[in-house]
Amino acid sequence: MKRIIIFLLFVLPACSFAQIKSAETICHTSATEKFAVLASNKKFNRDHPSPLPYVHETQAGGKMIKLKCADGVEANAYYIEAKVKSNNWIFVFQEWWGLNDHIKREAENLYNDLGNVNVIALDMYDGKLATDPQNAGKYMGEFKQARGTEIVKGAIAFAGPSAKIGTIGWCFGGGQSMQAALEASVRYLAADLGPEGVRVNAISAGPVRTLAAAGIAGFKKLYGSFADVAPLRSNITPEDVGKTAVWLCSDLSSAVTGE
Repeated sequence: MKRIIIFLLFVLPACSFAQIKSAETICHTSATEKFAVLASNKKFNRDHPSPLPYVHETQAGGKMIKLKCADGVEANAYYIEAKVKSNNWIFVFQEWWGLNDHIKREAENLYNDLGNVNVIALDMYDGKLATDPQNAGKYMGEFKQARGTEIVKGAIAFAGPSAKIGTIGWCFGGGQSMQAALEASVRYLAADLGPEGVRVNAISAGPVRTLAAAGIAGFKKLYGSFADVAPLRSNITPEDVGKTAVWLCSDLSSAVTGE
C-alpha cells in the first residue's frame, strides 16, 4: 500500500520530492522573487554603490567558455580548470552587477585558496553588465529563474555525472547559489537513487500566502507584485502546490524524475 508523507512549508517554496513506492516531500525557501522585488527598492539601490573600475588579468588560465543549454540558448561562463583532473567543482554566482571582472577575480581567489578544484563563474544575465545601481536593478528585476535554471543545468552537464559541486554567491548570487544547490541535489539524487526505483523532482512555486509567510518582511508587496509578472497572471495557492505534489507522487508521473 502506498503511503504519502508531505511536510508542508509553503512560504516561498521550492519543494523537492523523492518517491520510492511511497512519496516524501522536503521543502525550503526560494529567494529569487524577493531579489526581483528588491530591484525596485530605492534604499537597496542607494546602499550598493557602483563597483570600482577593475580589469582582471588571470594568473591561473581562466577563460570565457560557452555552455550548451537545453533551451537552445548557449550560456557564458568564466572557467578555471583544475591543474590535475578532478571531480571537485565550485560554481560561482555573480552579484547583481553581472559577471564582471570583480567576480572573475573572486573565482580565481577561490581556485588558489581551495587547491585542486575546477571553478566556474556563471553569467546569469547572458552578457549584460551593469556599472551603476540603476541598470543593476533593471537586470536583476528582468531576470527569469527559468533561464537561470537552464544555465545551471548546462553547467552541471559540463561538470559531468561524477562531479562533486559546491556553490557560492553574493547578494543576488546568494539566492542563485541556493537554487543551484537544490537543482544539483535533485539531479544527482535522481541519478543515484533511480536504480532503486526512487524518483526525485522539485517544485519552485514562488510566493504562497500562508500563516508562516505573514511573518516575512515585505511579503505583502512581494505577493502583490508576483501576479503581474507570472505567465498566467495569477498567484499560486497552497492547493495548486498540493495538486502538483500529488501528481508527482502518483503513478501518473511515473516516468518523471530529476526535474
